[in-house]
Amino acid sequence: MPSHHPRTSLSRRGFLVAGAALGLLPAAPARADGGPRPFGRYGSPARRLTPATLYVDPHGRGDHTSVQAAVTAASGSGRTLVVAPGTYRETVVVDAGRTETTWIGASEDPRDVVIVYDNAAGTPKPGGGTYGTTGSATTTVQADGFTARWITFANDWLRADHPEITGTQAVAVKVQGDRSAFTHCRFLGHQDTLYADSIALGAFARQYYRDCYVEGDVDFVFGRATAVYERCHFRTLNRTDLTAAPYGFVLAPSTAVANPRGYLVTRSRVSSEAPDAYYKLARPWVPGSDPTARPMLTVRDTRLGPGIDAVAPYTDMSAAHPWQGQRFAEYRNTGPGAGIAVPENRPQLTDEQAGSATRETYLGDWTPWKEC
Repeated sequence: MPSHHPRTSLSRRGFLVAGAALGLLPAAPARADGGPRPFGRYGSPARRLTPATLYVDPHGRGDHTSVQAAVTAASGSGRTLVVAPGTYRETVVVDAGRTETTWIGASEDPRDVVIVYDNAAGTPKPGGGTYGTTGSATTTVQADGFTARWITFANDWLRADHPEITGTQAVAVKVQGDRSAFTHCRFLGHQDTLYADSIALGAFARQYYRDCYVEGDVDFVFGRATAVYERCHFRTLNRTDLTAAPYGFVLAPSTAVANPRGYLVTRSRVSSEAPDAYYKLARPWVPGSDPTARPMLTVRDTRLGPGIDAVAPYTDMSAAHPWQGQRFAEYRNTGPGAGIAVPENRPQLTDEQAGSATRETYLGDWTPWKEC
């Protein structure tokens, strides 16, 4: 996503474990900690759960030592990858042909299984050019029917390490497939952390995120998918490179005008490391590739902490596409960042309108919450 603000300059690269003390996720009931059972209760190569199950372990106790190697081997549809604890420093692509794939973090604690790389939009590519925002993604999911549980997706690129690079977007995961579900996962980065998108402009991809943790600073949840975020925790990061607000923006949907459903945040919370009111809740993204986009966002039944600017929670990304002309609304939010100081700056749904702002309406005949 474009930004008028420089990239944060952080001394810590330890944000891979940031959020561990926030109490979002309970301890795992059956921990696979690198001992004799790295795959916990999910079997092993010697006793597979199903013939379609593959095991990934960085220490060589599985079928593969890298996630991408397992994805490459798991051709066709309906494969399951059980991933042992470890940090997998690699980029991963699940192409459109590998449908109905499930990834499981074996310890049932997403802090233990981390897939991370450090490309940014402006990182030079071998052979010339740069990666761009899409190419910066650590993990790219193009296939329909993808499910991930208890996994951390991260991009640990830092501007302080690369002052020569101006393209500072650095995506942890780009999700394009329909019926993509993530439960008890973490998404770590700074700018453009979670790219919830679709495979093509005319494709209305449905995505579901439940009990997930997402952190970042600029537009760190963005894209054109129809996406439901339920019981999720969004965390805005502090910035030492800026002296005034805003530090950034939590959500930046780019919903196609023909799509009746954009982003729905429900029963979630937004917290912050930054000073009070230094973050905007959202701004609309109308990309050059779709100048007719009409971004849609509803935030309901969600606690907005003091880090959100309650007086003016929304702002424009471009003067040509003011947020007031988009589909932004709220309903029954709480917390210091949800105060309605200026009513025209906080459009509210009526009770009748809120009746259709539900996961059931957004996701239709797909009911992933029944499988959580």
